[in-house]
Amino acid sequence: MKPGFSCLLVVLGLLHSAIMSVWGVTTTFPSFPTPVSFPTSNFSSSYAPDSAWSTSSSKSQCRKETLQTDVVQSFSNFTGNRDDRGVCQCSVILPDNTFPAERVERLEITAQTISKKFEKELSKVKEYVQLISKYEEKLLNLTVRVSIMEKDSISYTELDFELIKMEVKEMEKLIKQLKVGFAGSTVIIDQLEVEIRNMTILVGQLETLDKNNVLAIRRQILALKNRLKECEEASKEENPPPPPAPETSSPEGNMGSIGTWCGHALGAPGKRRGKGKEERLAQDRRLHPNSPSPGEKHHWSCAHGGVVNVSKPAVVQLNWLGFSYKYGAWGRDYSPQNPGNGVYWVAPLNTNGKTLQYYRLYNTKDDLLLYTNARQNQITYGQGSGTVVYKNNMYVNWYNTRNMAKINLTTNRVDLSQALPDAAYNNRFSYANVGWQDMDFAVDEDGLWVIYATEASTGNIVISKLNDTTLAVLNTWHTKQYKPSVTNTFMVCGVLYATRTLNTRIEEIFYYYDTNTGQEGRLNIIMQKMQETVQSINYHPFEQKLFVYNDGYLLNYDLVFQHIP
Repeated sequence: MKPGFSCLLVVLGLLHSAIMSVWGVTTTFPSFPTPVSFPTSNFSSSYAPDSAWSTSSSKSQCRKETLQTDVVQSFSNFTGNRDDRGVCQCSVILPDNTFPAERVERLEITAQTISKKFEKELSKVKEYVQLISKYEEKLLNLTVRVSIMEKDSISYTELDFELIKMEVKEMEKLIKQLKVGFAGSTVIIDQLEVEIRNMTILVGQLETLDKNNVLAIRRQILALKNRLKECEEASKEENPPPPPAPETSSPEGNMGSIGTWCGHALGAPGKRRGKGKEERLAQDRRLHPNSPSPGEKHHWSCAHGGVVNVSKPAVVQLNWLGFSYKYGAWGRDYSPQNPGNGVYWVAPLNTNGKTLQYYRLYNTKDDLLLYTNARQNQITYGQGSGTVVYKNNMYVNWYNTRNMAKINLTTNRVDLSQALPDAAYNNRFSYANVGWQDMDFAVDEDGLWVIYATEASTGNIVISKLNDTTLAVLNTWHTKQYKPSVTNTFMVCGVLYATRTLNTRIEEIFYYYDTNTGQEGRLNIIMQKMQETVQSINYHPFEQKLFVYNDGYLLNYDLVFQHIP
C-alpha cells in the first residue's frame, strides 16, 4: 500500500460523515495509526496517475488532490500532511451548497406570510358576506313596507316617511363604507346600491302623493274641534253614560272618537272618588305645591278623569349609538319646583340588552335632535330599561342585585344604593318581550314609584311609592295582573297603566290600577308604534307626554285625558 492511501480513506470517511450529518445520521470511522502496505502495481492500476500519492525522503507531505465521489456535489481541494507517526492528516472544506438550509428557511417564512395574508383576506370576505346578507334582509323588509304603503289606502303621516328615510339613509352610508373596504367583485354591492336609490325615489313619490290625504285629515280635525266644543257645552246640561273604547277604524285615526269621550267622568281611572271638584283641586295642591288654584288652568294638574286616548307617535330620532342598540330608555327630567326646564336624557343599553353603561344628557330638545352639546357619562353598571330621572337624579336597578341606585347627574356618582325588599331580580319576572326589567321606575305628579314583582306575589305586579331622597318604601299595592304578560307600564296621577302587544304595529293600554282607590280594571286604548318591541315607557307630568323607547327609536305620544266638568 502506498503511503497516501490511508489519508485517502480518512478523506472518504470524512466525506461520508459530512453527508450523514446533513441527513441526520452519525457514523464512526476507524483510525489508521500505521500505514498498510499494498502492492504498488495494484494501487496504480486502481487510480489514474494524476490521483496517486507521491512521497519524498526529505518531506512527508501529501500532494494536493481533487476527489470525485458518487455524490452529486464535489468537495473542494484539500491538502494533507503526514505526522511523525506516519498518519496522514487532511483538512477537508465542505461546500456551502451541501443542503440549501437558508433557502428552505426563507421559503418557510414566505409561506407563513402568505398564509397569514390569506387568512386575513378570508376573514374580510366572510365579514362582507355577513354584512351583505344583513343589508339584503333590511332591504327586503323595507321593500315589503313600501309595497304595503303603495297598496294600502290608509293615510300615512310624515313621521312614517321620515322613519323609512332614516333607515334608507343609514343603509346608503353603510353601503358606501362597504364599497370602500371591499377589494373584490362589487356586483352584489352595486345591485344593493341601485335598489336603495330606487327605494329613495319611491318613498319620495309616495310622500308627494300623500299630501292630498293629509289636507283631508286636517279638514276633518277642524270639524272634530267644532264637535268637541258642542260636546263640552252639552256635557254641562246632562250626565251621559261612560265612554266607549276609542275606535281605531275611523279615517281620522285616534282623533276620530274625541266627540264620544268629552265630559264623561264616571268610572274612569284616576278620579279622586267621593270628592267634589274643589276638594280634588285642594288635594292636588297639597300633593303638588306648584299646582294651580281653583280658577287657574294648569296642564299638569290631576283634575281629570284619567287617560282615555293617546296620539300617534312622533319620531324624535334614532338613539345616538345606532340600530344595534335596540334596548334602553329615554325621557326628560321632572322636578315639581322647576317642571319645564329639565334636561333630556337617553340611556341605551349595551347590545346584550342587559347592562346600562353610557347615557347622554341634553339641555334642550334642539341639542337632542342635532346630537350637539351632549354630556356623555359612564356608570358600572345599571341593569335593564326601567330607568327614570327625577329631580336631577337617575334611578336604576343596580347590576346583578335587587338594589335601587340613585345617581347624581351633576357628579355622575352613586349617592345611594338601597335594596328593594323581596323584589325578584335578574330576569325573574321581567316584562314580555323585554328582558332584565325586573324593576321599572316611574315618575308622575305624585313623585317616584317602582313597579316590580315578588315570589310572594307569584309574579303579579307590585307597586311601591318611594321616598326619592332615602329610597325608603312609603307604601305598597298588590295587583292581580301577572307582570310577564305585560309589555310595559307607566304611572299618571297615582294610576298604573299597563300595555300589551296586539301585533307588530299596535300596542294596547289594556289594564289600570288606581292606587288612590285600590280599584283595577280593563281599558282598550290603542297605541300605534313604529317598530315591533316597546322597551320602555316614561311619563312627563309637565308635558303630559309619554317618552317611549321603541327598538332604538325615541318616540313621543301626547296623552288625552277625560274631562271633568
